[in-house]
Amino acid sequence: MTPAERYRRNATVFDRIVRSVPPERWTDTAPCDGWTAADVVRHVADTSADLLERMGFGRPADGPAATDPSRGWDAARAAMQDALDDPIRADHSYDGWFGPTTFAETVDRFYATDLSVHGWDLARAAGLRELEPIDVGEIGTIRAHFAGLGDALRMPGICGPEIPLADDADDTDRLVAWLGRDPDWGRAS
Repeated sequence: MTPAERYRRNATVFDRIVRSVPPERWTDTAPCDGWTAADVVRHVADTSADLLERMGFGRPADGPAATDPSRGWDAARAAMQDALDDPIRADHSYDGWFGPTTFAETVDRFYATDLSVHGWDLARAAGLRELEPIDVGEIGTIRAHFAGLGDALRMPGICGPEIPLADDADDTDRLVAWLGRDPDWGRAS
């Protein structure tokens, strides 16, 4: 699967979660420390817009509105997909945090992955249990991409320490626990 295809697939799943959030749940607490459901979507939109701007591709004009967090997501998603679908911009090379890379590789390793992980965060915050599970194939890709980060994965603001789990935990719970999220967070709500 190409980075453009993976981003499109993960963005479609994330978008389904965004569109399913009941209006009254946008201010609910998310598993990300100090964030609400709306903050999760703003983070995804803002970090995408920041990357596009750093690459010299421009910044999506439609930022997230306080009452409708999906606006910023819509603009960022469209701009990211447009850049990935353009071979010249997709192959734009630069020196990243982990050495020489391209825009498409960065999106594939981090931003497409973020859509899956933050999709879980958003679904959990909004009480959308049926939308929480992460595709098993995507779980393997996320683990492979993030394992390459080494100790950087546990830096402040990235992922906390791994949460211990029972042997019978499902694949999604194992992944989110590995990424420092408590799979039991908010389960009672």
